[in-house]
Amino acid sequence: MAPTGWRLWVMGARLRTLGAAIAPVVAGTAVAFAEAREISAVRALLALVVALALQVGVNYANDYSDGVRGTDTDRKGPVRLTASGLASPGAVRGAAAMALAVAAAAGLALAIIVTPWLLLVGVASIAAAVLYTGGPRPYGYIGLGELMVLVFFGLVATAGSTFVQLDRVPANALWASLTIGLLACAILVTNNLRDIRGDAAAGKRTLAVRLGESATRRLYVGCVAVAFLAVVPIAADHETALLAFAAIPLAIRPTMLVLRAVSPPELVAALVGTARLELVTALLLGLGLWLS
Repeated sequence: MAPTGWRLWVMGARLRTLGAAIAPVVAGTAVAFAEAREISAVRALLALVVALALQVGVNYANDYSDGVRGTDTDRKGPVRLTASGLASPGAVRGAAAMALAVAAAAGLALAIIVTPWLLLVGVASIAAAVLYTGGPRPYGYIGLGELMVLVFFGLVATAGSTFVQLDRVPANALWASLTIGLLACAILVTNNLRDIRGDAAAGKRTLAVRLGESATRRLYVGCVAVAFLAVVPIAADHETALLAFAAIPLAIRPTMLVLRAVSPPELVAALVGTARLELVTALLLGLGLWLS
């Protein structure tokens, strides 16, 4: 039986993806603590609300845009609300707007507390959420999705979480941004590898479609490997940051699945495993920095 009521909207929010919003806030805030030995809980909470609301907004906006464009018709992953007819396009668009409004409100509060310049970052982040699969020329359809994930779910979210605490961005925040951002990219690479044939047929030229399956599999490995290498410069200042390496065993199964998988369900398992890897890596890195 198809879900209804609030369960329907929880499904559409795609809770399994929310680790990608939590991870950069955890890592960025931990960098700030390692630098200053104190943090503002209020600023950290507001940064978390912004990140979570943006992620949910992206999920609904992507559901709506892909649904009305018809590119989710032959989807192999989780059910989408618009394409499946479980919710009307207008309702899904409204849910996206509501989530993005929550992000905007929390971002405004941060801007008032920290600096008005954060308003520009907020506007850019919301625009990136909407234009991923929306607008006249969605960047997700021309192979720029991974780059934008690296920028917004890596640099902006991670270094931004450090900035709202310190009013500056130390080098370690940039390295942490690379770790978190590349693991977030690995999630999207897995997602696009799973959908590569359907996307190609629908004219959605994701990076996976442009590169082909073999190169996309290698790209995944590169993202994961460089993500952990980026921990090393952080450990030069804070040795306990190497605790993040304890997450490496969690990379083995999803990596093997990405390299060998031939069916969408296997790649769904790889996607879930990669999302878990990102969150656990962020938590362990955060713990290491907290203990430094």
